[in-house]
Amino acid sequence: MRAGVSSACLYPQNLEEALYDLALNGISCTELFVNADSDLSRQHVHTMQRIMQRYGVEVASVHPFACPIEPLMLFTDYERRVDDMIDYYKRYFEVMERLDARIFVFHGNDTAHAVTPERYCERYLRLVNAGKEFGITVAQENVSRCQSGSLHFLREMTKLLGDDARFVLDVKQAVRAGESPVNMLHMLGSHIVHIHISDHSDKGDCLPIGAGSFKIRSFLEALSRYQPGCAVILELYRDNYRGISDLVSGYRMLSHMIAAVERNTQSAGS
Repeated sequence: MRAGVSSACLYPQNLEEALYDLALNGISCTELFVNADSDLSRQHVHTMQRIMQRYGVEVASVHPFACPIEPLMLFTDYERRVDDMIDYYKRYFEVMERLDARIFVFHGNDTAHAVTPERYCERYLRLVNAGKEFGITVAQENVSRCQSGSLHFLREMTKLLGDDARFVLDVKQAVRAGESPVNMLHMLGSHIVHIHISDHSDKGDCLPIGAGSFKIRSFLEALSRYQPGCAVILELYRDNYRGISDLVSGYRMLSHMIAAVERNTQSAGS
């Protein structure tokens, strides 16, 4: 496992500038939250490649800003829209190939326009197969306002899709949906390939690491049994922390906890 920080934490800073600030502060793994089509331009992608090479930064995942239109584009009956959206996301996959990013974060359909699990999985699988052409894993995120906010629905996806069901477990979204992040981890197991982490307590559902009561180390210990190569990405909203020093502090605490989990695992195995 490795710790990371999402560029989304620094919104509305330009994407390449956010990546630079994270890299400059010693953060070696990140998720890129694309906020505009122009973020994918050759010029900006080249700038990000240079930052990654200079500072030794890994981009583990990419998150599209277009997720609010996924219900309209992918889950209605107009097939041309489905084809258009898949072709559009192939632009992301092409950029991800250049950045050596492997996880594409997918929100999917919202609960207001719910479809059957069978219809949902048919559309999701079409995007999954498009991603495979580029070596990309399309991973369904649990989002409280979406069909994916329900653990029951995610388990239905695993039954219908088998190994093609891959998930991003977002801790704060689980809390918002009234789900236990730990229970979701155990129920979905190795289908989880990526983590959005934050702390929480009765003070809020999206807090800096150490500011809440979530047993993060125990969570990481369980995660290491299911997906030891997973990226654990700190994702906070801009009003949930004071400055970049909070992000750096959270990143370091996560890194230390991951290192401790790995030491204990090695000791237990020797």
